[in-house]
Amino acid sequence: MRTRARLTGVLAGVAGIFLAATGVVTLGSPEAAAATCVGGTSSDFNGDGVTDTVIADPDATVNGVRNAGLVRVVLGGGKGVSEISQATSGMNATPEPSDHFGFSRTSYDADGDGCTDLVVGTPYEDVLQNGKQLVDAGAIYVIHGTTTGIGAGSKIESYTQTQLDPATSTEAYDWFGYTVRAGTTASNAPFLVVGVPGEDVAVDGKTYVDAGCIEYVQGTTVATVNQNHPGVPGVVEANDRFGYSVAGTNRYFAVGVPGEAIGDQEFAGGVTIFSHTISGGLPTPLVGIDQSSTGIVGDPEAGDGFGTSISATNYRPSDQTYNSDVLVAIGIPGEDIGTTADAGSVEVVRVQPSGAVTPVTSFNAGTTDVEGDPAAGDFLGQRLTINNTDTSVVTTSANIRLAVGIPGKDTASAKDAGAIQVFRPLDTAVGAKDRLLTRGSGLPGTATTRDYLGMALTSGSTNLYVGVPYSKAADSLKGVLYVLPWTNADGTTNSGTTTYLPGSGGLPDAGEAFGMVG
Repeated sequence: MRTRARLTGVLAGVAGIFLAATGVVTLGSPEAAAATCVGGTSSDFNGDGVTDTVIADPDATVNGVRNAGLVRVVLGGGKGVSEISQATSGMNATPEPSDHFGFSRTSYDADGDGCTDLVVGTPYEDVLQNGKQLVDAGAIYVIHGTTTGIGAGSKIESYTQTQLDPATSTEAYDWFGYTVRAGTTASNAPFLVVGVPGEDVAVDGKTYVDAGCIEYVQGTTVATVNQNHPGVPGVVEANDRFGYSVAGTNRYFAVGVPGEAIGDQEFAGGVTIFSHTISGGLPTPLVGIDQSSTGIVGDPEAGDGFGTSISATNYRPSDQTYNSDVLVAIGIPGEDIGTTADAGSVEVVRVQPSGAVTPVTSFNAGTTDVEGDPAAGDFLGQRLTINNTDTSVVTTSANIRLAVGIPGKDTASAKDAGAIQVFRPLDTAVGAKDRLLTRGSGLPGTATTRDYLGMALTSGSTNLYVGVPYSKAADSLKGVLYVLPWTNADGTTNSGTTTYLPGSGGLPDAGEAFGMVG
């Protein structure tokens, strides 16, 4: 069996699926009934102008099947909860053990009707092809929003890698859909990036196992991109895992390559930045970044995992009238700080349209004024999210927020309880106004051993979403999600946190890893 070494969070899948070949399609062709969706928010599945909340539970039991996985959508304005799984009517699949439906998810208006559409990755889906079961080949599902909600009755599209891109092959252990990222480009074209970190790539007759690739969709363009394509930085190598993480804005997207070897340092890691501009049928590669790059702090070392997590947000310079640049936050959870193993660190860079990279900040728990101290196994940067809270103005420290997960952090009473640390990364002294959040201090609940707070994290321009899917606390054993305004998270205020918990607020009283976001 293929090794899964260092592929954090891998859960073996033994489920099966049969998907009929569909050929090349444009995701989300317009539907006439959707004309009444008003849109206006980035997460509005029923098109009523009110933000909806997506909460995954990839370990959920569905129809008695363990670890089949599901996603719940809480419609804003008290309009109910939709539950989506492979048992949902119209889904071309069946819940099976260890599918982990909902392992990754993203959303965008794929068909331009004003209702947000949900993309769900299921990288451990087995695919039946030509009578052979391809274990952990992976699949994605696009569930379209409607004026009456999302789920049963929605248009649902399902894709294996070959169905999305007939120029490729669906193979066992590809993990197609391990990560997904969608949005709309600056020219108002919907785009979708799908990570396939287990893809084997052949170069000059030699096959490199787990080299990885992405599938990129924009309009009628559907393309596979890996490190063997012209202009893409790096060299195809075994275990690179190109596509392990993805992030994007309307002008750029980033691909994490945490297994990248830098010199003789295995799994040192790297990140590649692309423009959405299509050239020669492919998105345009701009620059590769790793710890050997000019201005990047630290040295490439084995096991650093630079790019394990990445997040991107718009940046508007003072000499521009639009958000021409991008800020990319990069997690390096395996970074050793001195002799302290796997304490972790974070790098933030600014990238311009030319591909020029300007380091913005680099920090770890030992950085001046940063709260806390480096500790072995903290894995600071395992997850992170950066956001511009006001893209209509010139970017300053006042409107950029960064939240960093530290899932291995101990509290005074609980080992591996985890934490979230919030920063203003454009501040000259990045630690001057940081805030450390733990359950019971800045967040509701009680910090409990092996909660691993910091493993589920995402954000929008207004709110920070913090999940604790592995909660061990007695009042949230099924998992929990906290939604707090950035103004609360960074200490400006101390009110407004919303708690989502199975069995309350209209949510079914069931869950195994409820609260998976990001």
